Amino acid sequence: MKEILHEIGMIARALDSISNIEFKEYNLTKGQYLYLVRICENPGIIQEKLAEMIKVDRTTAARAIQKLEIQGFIEKRDDEINKKIKKLFPTDKAKNVYPFLKREGEYSNKVALSGLSPEETETIFQLLQRVRKNIEVDWDFVKKGNKRDY
Repeated sequence: MKEILHEIGMIARALDSISNIEFKEYNLTKGQYLYLVRICENPGIIQEKLAEMIKVDRTTAARAIQKLEIQGFIEKRDDEINKKIKKLFPTDKAKNVYPFLKREGEYSNKVALSGLSPEETETIFQLLQRVRKNIEVDWDFVKKGNKRDY
């Protein structure tokens, strides 16, 4: 069997390393930029939904969100109906950095897909979505405290 997940992992780690270096001037490291981009794209998102979107556990998300809040990139606001719910919003500082983060993502995407035809790009996109959906079933299962049976 081909080591597809090995390849996906190497791609993800390489892009993460590049981003950590390039975003250092903004004091964004260890994947914080992922959270920031999603918050900028989804103002008012709640922490649990953000964690699910990025595919991390709540504790990991809470730490990253807390750091972003301390750094002044995001702010938490009470939900108007349920005061226990905190919604996440980008600050002006985040809104100023977001275009750079977006350009970097678009550039990395362009580099990753260079040499592929539009049809190949669409095919790889569709296939990766199917792979993600397959993995999400196990991610959900394990996240709920279950163990996979190998």
